[in-house]
Amino acid sequence: MAIVHQPERAQPAPSGAREDALRFLLQTGADAGLHQVATRPEGDGERWLGQAWPFPSPFQVSVRTVSITEGVDRIEARARRSLERLGLPRGDLLLISNAADLAGSEGRALWDRLSALKTRGLFRKIGFCATVEDGPALLARRFLPDVVQIPCNILDQRAQRTGVLSELAAQDVAVHASSVFADGLLFMSGETLPPEISRHAHALSRIRRRMAEARVDPMQATLAYAMNLPEITTVVASVASAAELRAVIAAAHAPVPSLDWATLQLEPATMAADSLSRINSAA
Repeated sequence: MAIVHQPERAQPAPSGAREDALRFLLQTGADAGLHQVATRPEGDGERWLGQAWPFPSPFQVSVRTVSITEGVDRIEARARRSLERLGLPRGDLLLISNAADLAGSEGRALWDRLSALKTRGLFRKIGFCATVEDGPALLARRFLPDVVQIPCNILDQRAQRTGVLSELAAQDVAVHASSVFADGLLFMSGETLPPEISRHAHALSRIRRRMAEARVDPMQATLAYAMNLPEITTVVASVASAAELRAVIAAAHAPVPSLDWATLQLEPATMAADSLSRINSAA
């Protein structure tokens, strides 16, 4: 499992308290045997992490690129800057944030630049983030990534049921599952659902009821679905605090529930694109 820190969901706190909370979160992860932390280039998250690592740090760190609209040179410079902000001489994984960046005219130049960073030893692995619509298996055949990160959750099971996960695994690509909590939709009541999802309130209620009848907590179910897909090598979970991380760890270690997973998905054919985007918002 990899963790992503989401400070925007944490309770507002003074700078010193925020740094202490992040140190506690990281130490909680280290004590639990977690070894991967995923980062994003936006905001001050990388810098905060760089100031909070336990010593010696047990973590392998993944970094994401900025958009291709900023140019290939800027992407390389920002990836190097990410390592500086994290206080690391090298990273474990560099991910292209959007597969569409590879599909454009500068896709090959972008991939070659990342491959050069890998050759120089700045990153051990390279890959890209994609959705089912991006055709990740085709992109993987073209670019031969080490890792593909793809949304995969109990509400939207297309990555599994369309064979995308199997195709990637057949190419010896490590698959990281993101958006495993489906943007928290299973933890919301009908009144608090975002407008683009509200029309699915009845279906979500039905799914929660089936979990309750099986005496399975939604967090346990969502993690069990992703973690027990044989093609998935890493589940990426977003947490805002040490308390959230402890809850995730406990749910991940719970017995695998006996559920009919297919009955717990929202039917993709009935869902608008904005609904799927919300469910699969990047982890």
